Amino acid sequence: MTKQDNVVKLLLIEDSVDEAEQLISMLRNGGIAVRPTRAGTAEELAVQLETQTPDMILASLDSQGVKLSEVAALAGRGGKDIALIAITAHASENVIVAAFAEGARALALRNRAEHVQSIVRREFESLNMRRSVRRLESSLRETERRCDALLDSSRDPIAYVHEGMHVRANKAYLEVLGFSDFEEIEGMSILDMIAPEDADDFKSLLKKLSKGEKPPQKLNLKAQRSDGTTFDAIMEFAEASYEGEPCQQISFRQQTISVEMAKELDVLRSKDLVTDLYNRQYCLAELDRAIGEAAKGGKDQALILVEPDNFKALLDTVGLGNADLLLGDMANLMRRHIEESDVAGRFGEHTFGVLIGGRNAEAVRHLGEVLRKAFEERIFEVGKQSVNANVSIGGTLIGEKNANAQAVLTQASNALRAAQAEGGNRVNIFDPAAKDKADEEKNRHWLTLVRDALANNGFVLFYQPIISLHGAEGEFYEILLRMQGPKGEIAPNFFMPIAEQHGLMPSIDRWVISSAIKALAEREKAGHKTTFFVKLTPQSLDDQTLLPWISQQLKNARLRGDALVFEMPESKVVTSLKPARAFVNGLKQLHCGFALEQFGSGLNSFQLLKHVDANYLKIDRSFMAELPKNKENQDKIKELCDQAHHAGKLTIAEFVEDAASMSILFSCGVNFVQGNFLQEPEKVMAYETA
Repeated sequence: MTKQDNVVKLLLIEDSVDEAEQLISMLRNGGIAVRPTRAGTAEELAVQLETQTPDMILASLDSQGVKLSEVAALAGRGGKDIALIAITAHASENVIVAAFAEGARALALRNRAEHVQSIVRREFESLNMRRSVRRLESSLRETERRCDALLDSSRDPIAYVHEGMHVRANKAYLEVLGFSDFEEIEGMSILDMIAPEDADDFKSLLKKLSKGEKPPQKLNLKAQRSDGTTFDAIMEFAEASYEGEPCQQISFRQQTISVEMAKELDVLRSKDLVTDLYNRQYCLAELDRAIGEAAKGGKDQALILVEPDNFKALLDTVGLGNADLLLGDMANLMRRHIEESDVAGRFGEHTFGVLIGGRNAEAVRHLGEVLRKAFEERIFEVGKQSVNANVSIGGTLIGEKNANAQAVLTQASNALRAAQAEGGNRVNIFDPAAKDKADEEKNRHWLTLVRDALANNGFVLFYQPIISLHGAEGEFYEILLRMQGPKGEIAPNFFMPIAEQHGLMPSIDRWVISSAIKALAEREKAGHKTTFFVKLTPQSLDDQTLLPWISQQLKNARLRGDALVFEMPESKVVTSLKPARAFVNGLKQLHCGFALEQFGSGLNSFQLLKHVDANYLKIDRSFMAELPKNKENQDKIKELCDQAHHAGKLTIAEFVEDAASMSILFSCGVNFVQGNFLQEPEKVMAYETA
């Protein structure tokens, strides 16, 4: 899913702009990204629907301008799929029944924020699911059309068999078995194509297939032509569907080499030559098979990923030329501690994976600990070097809830990275059924890390350039926070939610501000005029001592105030308007700047500037998604820039993704640009002082 897909295009049916803004703030406070518009009359609603189809409509049952039945009728024109949610302060049985009768998909209670948020999330997920199904159905129809064309043109003999009977066959299949037209074999049993000496065995296979058992991938037998002659053949099976019915795709290949040689070639094609484990392609096919079983409520299964800690340091020790020897020895050690039924393979350059079947969560964790300990205790002799290679192990159980290959790989990979972030030489198994408990334990762990970082100066600043498109004097950087971990810096999305939940953000904000001022003072002394953009959290707005403290920090460093620009998201400022206004007014006295992030995401963002005097407007990232292809977003950015410049404000476009966007942003009148395409955040600034 793209960034754009995560933003809810929301149309609010509200008589009052203030009521609409409250709903928008409520959703954003719940972490739901919205791009809102409002309609107060049927005419405005019709215009909005013609201009841009929303994902969702939140319709107030108290609206005097448009009734719910009118909203449903207008939204349903042209067969549009728009999630219509009725919203009210109080809901009786009659109100609920009437709302659904008039076309609402759901009803949310206005005075219960968590209820509104959960309903919007659920309906948006449902909408995206419906869209995905439609895309998949369309793609499936197109794929079936192409497959049918490929089937006819294929030189491989291929047929589709349902309940043992032919339902489709291509020309090559007819030719190899001596038939001229499909009508000759339509409805004929596949058993008639098998030589008598193999008929009994094949009949047993058909019985197993009828009970839902999986066929072998390949079967060596004698096939029989229409004239009764036979030939050695390899029959290959694959699950398929034909005209919506499940069936088997079967292909006959004439055997040109011995059965033993064919088996050896199959093994070689599935193996990784360095480690003698299965290769990634084979493992992914087996993972798909395991997920298919899990989706049907089959046996317990799991995937674990194993990676050596500090692999780069290991290579520096043994030498690049000996890397394959080390990986081979590691694979041998791993193979000795797993069962024959387990599928072990090489998933990446130095990432091993094991697909485990028939064991519960405890058994999977036990295997992980056995492997971890085996590596911890083993000394590898590679060339003339002796090395110890501790490993981190991450994995996930596979069940009906996560029966999706990408989900399983992502969960296993995330578990592995978490184990590495916690210092390595650890086992971390994700259990979808025990997620809440795991989250609680994880939160306690991160809370401890954050408190330790505050107590022991365990944070670090990163700097990302903000580049002027019009030659503004000096250098500009956004300050980004990381936390020092045992194996490198930890991104804020891991620790910020916990810090906010436990009221630690004001302390973290002060650490950032203090460190930024020190870094600025050093650069000023070195002759580099620099401006830092520093993020501020809403919790700090309630700290009455913050502004005097900032003033004292600037005086102590003998630093000009306009070297600092504090920034907050527009939605956070709206929900904390009174303290935000007081804070920004105080910043003006210190000559510090202020920037509104995610600007343009509200119903009337420029109205906010009447209350909060911002110097910079950072355009909402949702307008940057696939900008070169999106004329609507280009027009919106130009409109925002024109209004901003008229109001005497400077604009910044974040999340610049490509070179084409740069010229577009310049032509739109954007003052500054920022993004990983230009330069990723780094610990060292462009002209770091000694």
